[in-house]
Amino acid sequence: MPTSVVTGGAGFLGSHLCDRLLGEGHRVVCVDNLETGSLENIAHIRDDAFMFVNHDVTEPISVDGPVDFVFHLAALASPVDYMRMPLASLKVGSYGTHHALGLAKWKRARFLISSTSEVYGDPQVHPQPETYWGNVNPIGPRGVYDEAKRYAEALTMTYHDQQGVDTAIARIFNTYGPRMRRNDGRASVNFIHQALEGKPLTVYGDGSQTRSLCYVDDLIRGLVMLAMSGEHLPVNLGNPDHEVTMLELAQTVIAVTGSSSDVVFEALPTDDPQIRRPDITRARQVLAWQPEIDLEEGLRRWLVALGREPVRA
Repeated sequence: MPTSVVTGGAGFLGSHLCDRLLGEGHRVVCVDNLETGSLENIAHIRDDAFMFVNHDVTEPISVDGPVDFVFHLAALASPVDYMRMPLASLKVGSYGTHHALGLAKWKRARFLISSTSEVYGDPQVHPQPETYWGNVNPIGPRGVYDEAKRYAEALTMTYHDQQGVDTAIARIFNTYGPRMRRNDGRASVNFIHQALEGKPLTVYGDGSQTRSLCYVDDLIRGLVMLAMSGEHLPVNLGNPDHEVTMLELAQTVIAVTGSSSDVVFEALPTDDPQIRRPDITRARQVLAWQPEIDLEEGLRRWLVALGREPVRA
């Protein structure tokens, strides 16, 4: 039975990853300080192979026994969180990554870091391949997250090149699905709950900015495939087939929920990227991975998980 450590394991992505690893026969050690994660996300797990450890990864991480994989997902990934706790965001990206890598080095484990499409900033290349270095404002309000992840990637590659740690880097594009926090602040979860509550859907700017949305099950499958591969260079994981404007996403959510909500417009946040779409050529070639769940089906699955009946065309 392989052992996997998942930092941020009580969060949105982390809890789904714990489920997947347990389903594939792993012993899972879930490490989370519950700053943005929740015990509700893992409350359903009743498995002797699962262990929860309440720990802040900005402090050194110690795990008894052998470890085969370290999945470093701990991060303040939502703008609501990293703008509220900017120093914490930088510390998780620096100290947290250093400690997670230290654990992988100590245990001779395969290490995977969940990086982000935010390393590309407000991109001037579209779609974004892994070879693109990005267009990031390091002193802007989003810089505390963007640069934390860029630093974490540099640290990860240095541990690989200089320390011989077996590492992988997943650049995750916008992901949606069950267990996203109600107050997460990202468009998909805002729209779902506003529509279900009959409130106006808040679109920023004129709604023409785009995101490419990947359902959580597809994303988690890609993370596990990358961890099991021998790949060391960054790999984009996202859904290039579902690049939609924020206005189109709002309208799709209204249709799938059957809501009578209207759309309202507010000012666009500073440095908000105008376009975002992954080039997943490497994921297809290296992992034979690509997303399988389309946007409307993913939204329907999310609604079912929330106990609501989706509208079907």
